[in-house]
Amino acid sequence: MTQDLLSTFAKGSFTFEGKTKTVYRKGSGPAVVVMSEIPGITPRVLEFADLVASRGMSVAVPSLFGTDGKAPTQAYLVRSLAKACVSREFTVFAAGASSPVMGWLKALARHEHAEHGGPGVGVVGMCLTGGFGLAMMADDSVIAPVLSQPSLPAAAIKRNRADLGISPAERERIVERAASGVCVLGLRFTGDPAVPAERFAALRELLGDNFVGVELDSSEGNDHGHPKAAHSVLTEHLADEPGSPTREALEQVLSFLAERLGA
Repeated sequence: MTQDLLSTFAKGSFTFEGKTKTVYRKGSGPAVVVMSEIPGITPRVLEFADLVASRGMSVAVPSLFGTDGKAPTQAYLVRSLAKACVSREFTVFAAGASSPVMGWLKALARHEHAEHGGPGVGVVGMCLTGGFGLAMMADDSVIAPVLSQPSLPAAAIKRNRADLGISPAERERIVERAASGVCVLGLRFTGDPAVPAERFAALRELLGDNFVGVELDSSEGNDHGHPKAAHSVLTEHLADEPGSPTREALEQVLSFLAERLGA
């Protein structure tokens, strides 16, 4: 099933400043860049991207780490995270800086906008890439950033808990773009140690009313049965059934993208 779904995407590539990465594309209409979580482009990530495409948008899913289409296991997750931590493309522990891969991702967003038109591009990041949409918002092409469980920089370091993984120059531009009307949608489970409450508080302080934070109760004994370790709002911990908070959050993301992009 995994490979069947992966095969429904057109496999291509994108090159910027001498760096070439695989990109999977599908759909038509205004573009959305979907960035996978650790460990990589899993079946649930593909299902999310497929759903975005079904709502009248084109999706571009860059392969940033892991094995494309492979289902997650604990061992695979640990290996993929370890490689990302030592990769020069990702700033995992340092505060006040965005990841070096951001230049390539911003260029991809501009390319998809030029290819598909519309008022701009949507971006969805998850987990390790969760905050990338905020940094990408510094580029004029990005008008609908979604931050799902933004986990960088690593919150295990206390000083990082309220850090947003952006450079001072990006921060200044992001504030300007928020003032011009660009909104940011963020999602987290309340008990997720990788995405502490301080991070969403910092987003609200930075963006004001232009940040919409969706926080799903995962406290012990919560009414919806969210596990204490719940992390992946749009994929692995999505309860895709009517009335579930995660299903409602998914629909909010899809509506946000469609409305902002005019799909």
